[in-house]
Amino acid sequence: MSDDLNDGFDLNVLREMFKAEAYELVAELESALLALDQSPQDKDLIGRVFRALHTIKGSGGACGFEDISNFAHEVEAVYDAIRNDQLAVTKEIINATLAARDQITALFNRHYNLGDAQDDATEQVAVQLRRFLPAGYVGKSKKPKPAPPVVVVPEVRMQATYRIRFRPAHNIFQLGTDPGRVLEELRGLGSCKIVAQLNEIPGLDGLEAEQCYVYWDIILTTDRGLDAIKDVFIFVEDVSEVKIEQFDVDALLSGGEEAQRLGDILVERGDLRPEDIKGLNVGQKKIGEVLVEKGLVQHDQVETALTEQQHVRELRRERQKTEEMSSIRVASPKLDKLVDLVGELVTVQARLSQASLIANDGTFISIAEEVERLTAELRDNTMSIRMLPIGTIFNKFKRVARDLSQNLGKAVELVMEGTETELDKTVIEKLHDPLVHLIRNCIDHGIEMPGDRVAAGKPRHGTIHLSAVHSGAHVLITISDDGGGMNTDSIRKKALEKELITPEDSLSEKELFSLVLLPGFSTASQVTDVSGRGVGMDVVKQAIDALRGTIDIESTRGAGTTITLSLPLTLAIIDGFLTKIGGGYFVFPLSLVDECVELKASEERSASGRTLLPVRGELVPYILLRDRFAVEGARPPIEQVVIVKVDALRVGFVVDHIVGGHQTVIKSLGKMYKGVEGLSGATILGDGSVALILDVPKLVQGVEREETGIA
Repeated sequence: MSDDLNDGFDLNVLREMFKAEAYELVAELESALLALDQSPQDKDLIGRVFRALHTIKGSGGACGFEDISNFAHEVEAVYDAIRNDQLAVTKEIINATLAARDQITALFNRHYNLGDAQDDATEQVAVQLRRFLPAGYVGKSKKPKPAPPVVVVPEVRMQATYRIRFRPAHNIFQLGTDPGRVLEELRGLGSCKIVAQLNEIPGLDGLEAEQCYVYWDIILTTDRGLDAIKDVFIFVEDVSEVKIEQFDVDALLSGGEEAQRLGDILVERGDLRPEDIKGLNVGQKKIGEVLVEKGLVQHDQVETALTEQQHVRELRRERQKTEEMSSIRVASPKLDKLVDLVGELVTVQARLSQASLIANDGTFISIAEEVERLTAELRDNTMSIRMLPIGTIFNKFKRVARDLSQNLGKAVELVMEGTETELDKTVIEKLHDPLVHLIRNCIDHGIEMPGDRVAAGKPRHGTIHLSAVHSGAHVLITISDDGGGMNTDSIRKKALEKELITPEDSLSEKELFSLVLLPGFSTASQVTDVSGRGVGMDVVKQAIDALRGTIDIESTRGAGTTITLSLPLTLAIIDGFLTKIGGGYFVFPLSLVDECVELKASEERSASGRTLLPVRGELVPYILLRDRFAVEGARPPIEQVVIVKVDALRVGFVVDHIVGGHQTVIKSLGKMYKGVEGLSGATILGDGSVALILDVPKLVQGVEREETGIA
């Protein structure tokens, strides 16, 4: 590195600043490519791909990543040819560009010491891309000359919205000018909507093929300024009517959804007189229909006004999204440290509250209550900072579904819902692998081959739905397909082969489906690159268990399978329900607690080996936690039963005493307690003692296994 560069700006600092943006750019490139794969004629999507590549090339070069800049230039050349209509988008080009995207990611990983990249792989992809270019093609996009990185204050250019009417002369074709090229240049300036006005086209008797009878109304939002728009028309302005008018879109954006009415737009455009709409009775019809019926405006003019109205609505949504997404980047370790400190503060606050009650000092109690309120607010705000939209990982699965369905020769569409649902970033980070396994299973095991689907009266394309929704203190993630469903006979046969069950065992469908989560269990007839080893669903179960979540499987033969994951919103701090057994404390997640009732010795009853408690006419099975955890001491004459709800099943847990609500900071267990089933962590109470946090679903599953005899 030269002395001049050191004096100006540290290259390593610039690279570190660019790091987050680099991976966002490759993610945007992949997203645009997958969308382009579905709509290969979409000019806007082609532009998105080109801009992502162009930015990677330029920014990579500025950071000194010459290998990335050179490689991105090779890829960009292909999309430059596509933009200039010298090359068409094909599946082969998309596949090669996705491979290039993966190689760009590998190159970034190498520069940031996150992985390695093979230079020969880079050259192989580049050679493949060059083959797509037309013979002798010379691209318009030039590779920028290397320049020393400098800190540049970006020019802030304000966006403006313009109404443009472009009415070319009838003989414009004879002058060697193509109006379509003019419109394409306008599209390149920003967000653009174009409506062709066809009302001046004569009948066949008067039609001359070499004459242009069409004119265009354009709505353009750009930050390039009025001069840039005028430059587009510089060669046609002498033989065309060009009217450019800027309007105050900011006033419209600050109003309500109907701030810009259709009639007002037509008046402002000069297509309608103000007196034409005064006292106009539209009844149940739309105003545009009435104006056309009365001959006051042409249908195409109404279409232009509707397009402008929609354009303003889209600008409003984009502005709201920008305002909502306004943020700063914070390093993940700093955020984790903040959460840890808030957790410690919650523990200290609990000690302060307990000390104030013991001291019985009014002033002291008042201060402790105020600290408790502030701590709770700080806790909630800190946890909300860690919340991210689950769509941050959902979008990655489009590529998984596309590549795997192509490899297997299946037609699959991935539909996503609830991508805005928020979840703790720690949970999101650990969800990627389980969801990949589930989606791969849906495609490999669930969705049938296109021919089989058509024969069964189904659409040729299979559909996988991936959705997320909040449910109390949990998020429910559902993965469903419309494939062949799970074969209970095959599952039972495999379970008998592995001696997981005996021929005498009578299992419900739900219990049979749960067997596929066991290690080494697979119904695949042969091992492939995708499945058959019996480790996929086992990995899913281990990961979801580690997140203190649950898995529910439903399937109908011939109709498909639905897998629902229930996950806690956060892994750091929860609202707990504190109880006591003997000299020990146990915490239930408050979100699972339904109610509490008393249990007297005279009320105990059993049926088929189960202890049951009558609660308002319903018999609720219950578990004696004292026996479960071998707590010494005699049971009190009146015990408390905490009734929880797990998978629509009400189960009671018997404790000695109920203490009440408790803000619970989750601490990991030591090695000695790591393998104890039914415990998910521990927390420190106000007096410094330790309380164990119960893994309620695991406790229920453990008892069910013991009763059914399933390992």
